Amino acid sequence: MSKVYVIIVTYNGMTNDWIAKSLDSIRNSNHPLQTVVVDNSSTDETVSFIEKEYSEVIVFPQDKNLGFGQANNVGMRYALSKEADYVFLLNQDAYLEPETISLLVEAHYNHPEYGILSPIHLNGTGEKLDRNFSEYVSYDKNNYFYSDAILKQLSGVYKVPFVNAAAWLIPRSTLEVIGGFDPIFFHYGEDNNYCQRALYHNLEIGVLSNSYVYHDRKRTEPDEELKKDLISLNRLEVRYKSQYANINSEIAFHKFEVKLKFRKKSFLKKRLLLFSKNRWYWKKELEMLKRISLEMDRSRKINSTKGSHYLY
Repeated sequence: MSKVYVIIVTYNGMTNDWIAKSLDSIRNSNHPLQTVVVDNSSTDETVSFIEKEYSEVIVFPQDKNLGFGQANNVGMRYALSKEADYVFLLNQDAYLEPETISLLVEAHYNHPEYGILSPIHLNGTGEKLDRNFSEYVSYDKNNYFYSDAILKQLSGVYKVPFVNAAAWLIPRSTLEVIGGFDPIFFHYGEDNNYCQRALYHNLEIGVLSNSYVYHDRKRTEPDEELKKDLISLNRLEVRYKSQYANINSEIAFHKFEVKLKFRKKSFLKKRLLLFSKNRWYWKKELEMLKRISLEMDRSRKINSTKGSHYLY
């Protein structure tokens, strides 16, 4: 039977009993699983709770928050060292059905061209599709999924260009060709970049229509802080990296270099006219653009080659 390691990155996983529900669902799986938790320096009792209540789980507490991608790399590195056939990345706020992973493993056995397989993402109660997931299988991403669902003829694997990493089955062969998550991303964007790399190396990404996961996202009302976050430099950095570090586009990085030159000229022209707050923002944005230019150039060179990048 295939050796599957489930990897969960936690940060304050006691919220809404997330980690308990997630680990209980793993215990109920009909496929034997080894679970690895990489904790991103939680400030609650996540680590002690797991060690006390789930002694079968291997826990790697971190001294600092590594972010989603690099923390998963810790778990994937360990799984590879233990000769895992597959890793299954699972969000701390996501829960399995008993047959979720066994169905995914079977699907990959029958369709080895897929480098990433995902179950269908339902919301936390299972009453409907997860909102974000519904976009990943929209008509312009796969023009059969919704038609087949309405006609009650969903079957097999549906190819998509992207699905988020809340529940990914990744075969060992994918890790040997692509590697782990690119460390230029801290939180957000790393799964998009990983899918870009999979497609570049001729690996398919698919959603299995008879396998499910429940994604119990935190529900919060929009507020002023969220509005600020949406226009923050961090968000802008993720957007630039996702777009211009895409190795499937030869012209992407050239466009970024043109943008950087334009920003430099614009800042020099406007710095005396800008109010102090705007001048600070433009200066910080320019500093960020210069920094990520070097990061993306290095990233594109590494990711265009095959190998277990970022895992050794």
